[in-house]
Amino acid sequence: MKRLSTLFLASMASLFVLTACAQADKSKRPSPPATASATLASGASISINYSQPALKGRTMGKDIEPMEGKVWRAGANEATVFETSKDLNFGGQTLPAGKFGLFLLVEKEEAQFIFNKTWNQWGSGAYKSADDVLRVKAKVGTSAEAMDRLTYQIKGNTISLTWGNAQWSIAAQ
Repeated sequence: MKRLSTLFLASMASLFVLTACAQADKSKRPSPPATASATLASGASISINYSQPALKGRTMGKDIEPMEGKVWRAGANEATVFETSKDLNFGGQTLPAGKFGLFLLVEKEEAQFIFNKTWNQWGSGAYKSADDVLRVKAKVGTSAEAMDRLTYQIKGNTISLTWGNAQWSIAAQ
């Protein structure tokens, strides 16, 4: 009986270690992690940590997020994290230096990037509008190059999210 108990405990410990190791390697996820980072002309260092879902032939707003009128984590897996070393100005609105959850709200003809103080969460299930720090109206456009994987880019002072042919962007001053 003692031998059986020891074998059971050893098996459970092995299972726990294997599970922990498998979860730690995020690069093997179907939506792998990615980072976009840059230093803006203002001297602010910004970084966006996110996971890259792929369309795989699916249609946004129908088969896969973003769904119209629904707050979306603007990536996959954990909430997308936006971090800035200095205050940023978006069209007269100030985003203080710090770390934020970055969400997107897509409507018929417009979209908003949402900076939320709760950055350490899974997806957007725990999202609360009361925790919003800033909402910035995005420029909605199309990309010349279709991206199967969701991609953030920072060029100059423009921060863009491109997926498929859709592109949403905001400019920091």
